[in-house]
Amino acid sequence: MVTRPRLRSFFTGLGLYVLAAALIGYFGVNAYTGDHGLRAREQMDKQIATLTGELAQATAERDTWQRRIKLLKSDSVDPDMLDERARELLDYADPHDLILMPARR
Repeated sequence: MVTRPRLRSFFTGLGLYVLAAALIGYFGVNAYTGDHGLRAREQMDKQIATLTGELAQATAERDTWQRRIKLLKSDSVDPDMLDERARELLDYADPHDLILMPARR
């Protein structure tokens, strides 16, 4: 009769340790794989890097277009830019011009 209370206290202690280990494991796994976990943070950092690169590219393209638009303003028309746009739009070429045609794939 003395062995049963000792056995019960042993299994009670063991059950508490197993329960505590399961809770720690659950929170540990969620800290790594959850919606706000370490893996999600890595993916977010990659996405931030990709979008930063796209932003830099779009900013550079916008600056290029703003420079070209500034050259076409009526108060300060660049003759070379005007000549280039007129030839491009009208498909004219000087006989002394060298024309490079891009290869089509």
